Amino acid sequence: MKKLPEKPPDSQEKPNLLDIIDKGDPELIKMVNEYNSRYLYYDEMKYRIPDLNKRTGTWRFMKLLRMMNYESVPYPCLDLQYSTTPEISKSLHIFDQYLSGKIKVNERNIKLGNSYILNSLMEEAIASSIIEGAVTTRRAAKEMLRKGKRPSNKSEQMVMNNYRAMQYIIENKDDPLTPEFILDVHRIVTENTLEDDAVGRFRDNDDVVVADPVNGTIHHIPPVYTNIPGMVEEFCRFANGDDEGSESFIHPIVKGMILHFLIGYIHPFVDGNGRCARSIFYWYVLSRGYWLFEYMPISRIILRSRKDYSLAYLHTEYDEMDLTYFILYNIRCIEKARTDLLSYIKQKQAEQSSAKKMIKNIPRLNTRQAEILREMMEKKEDLFTIREITETWGVVYETARTDLMTLADLGYIMKEKRGREFMFRFDEGSRLED
Repeated sequence: MKKLPEKPPDSQEKPNLLDIIDKGDPELIKMVNEYNSRYLYYDEMKYRIPDLNKRTGTWRFMKLLRMMNYESVPYPCLDLQYSTTPEISKSLHIFDQYLSGKIKVNERNIKLGNSYILNSLMEEAIASSIIEGAVTTRRAAKEMLRKGKRPSNKSEQMVMNNYRAMQYIIENKDDPLTPEFILDVHRIVTENTLEDDAVGRFRDNDDVVVADPVNGTIHHIPPVYTNIPGMVEEFCRFANGDDEGSESFIHPIVKGMILHFLIGYIHPFVDGNGRCARSIFYWYVLSRGYWLFEYMPISRIILRSRKDYSLAYLHTEYDEMDLTYFILYNIRCIEKARTDLLSYIKQKQAEQSSAKKMIKNIPRLNTRQAEILREMMEKKEDLFTIREITETWGVVYETARTDLMTLADLGYIMKEKRGREFMFRFDEGSRLED
């Protein structure tokens, strides 16, 4: 980011609301309502209202109305608040309908298998790593994960670590959050990428800042390191608290976003804070029953809008810790990820229909074997390993081996040995190509 956003004027100098209403300026009130419905940040008004005095007065009027709608966050270490805008309310309603119950496409209930989860975890691991500086391509990283290859450099190690962290989150989603849990997540995401004395440990100095990697502009100076243990303890208490029935109820998805923000703000580690923050978000929403998040690689959406991701943090911090900016950004990312998931499912439905037609012609194949054969037909030049089938379809080694050997025995794929490992490819001379 070449230039930091301009900080808003001091909101302590509040306008007299009665004076504004008495002036009877319907255009002003209309403009303020519009800007607040979109939750514009102060410097987004610069070209909308060129006059500085008018812009400042309008902003203070906007802030007054926002503050009347604030909901406070029960995290005693920081004075946090947010507004529930109509866009947030509408989106949360949609998420409640579609991300925790049955999923329907074309009026049919869809059952998602292990291959869907594994593909999503891979996509999330790759995107989350690239956001934090990993230099790799999606294709190369995915091939490493699918084939079970050892990482050959730091970037590939980051991807592998994030993949394992996501698996760890899913396996332990029913556990309460503790400092030790957070340290375990950090240990997984930073293994073999940091100095050993920084892996799985909170930072013990104040040398860390959040800065632009290109020009060195400082975006955020985290709290002093001596405050980290206490802030993390309160963070866990806030995460584990049962909001239902309390006066300070926070929607679970919003609360997950707040946890995401807090890890980024506290910055408890020398490195790996962003990856931990996104992992903790997944842990929280999965722990609250939003199971479909397992299939939604949100970091892939963040990767497409990294500048907006940074601005969501900065706008929140610069505007008196108003989390609405960060919540709105994440709401839009989730909605885009949900839309992408539905498109992906429709594509997979078509592929499954093709596999089912194949089964009718080859009754000895089960659905998974037909899907494997269909994928190998589409990638005729590729060599497949048993481990790759294990990773892609989420089956044990023996099951994957049996599937491939069955297809080879039926004459649809060829088997060849490379070193100690068997490799398989589609047989273009098989009768399936007729």
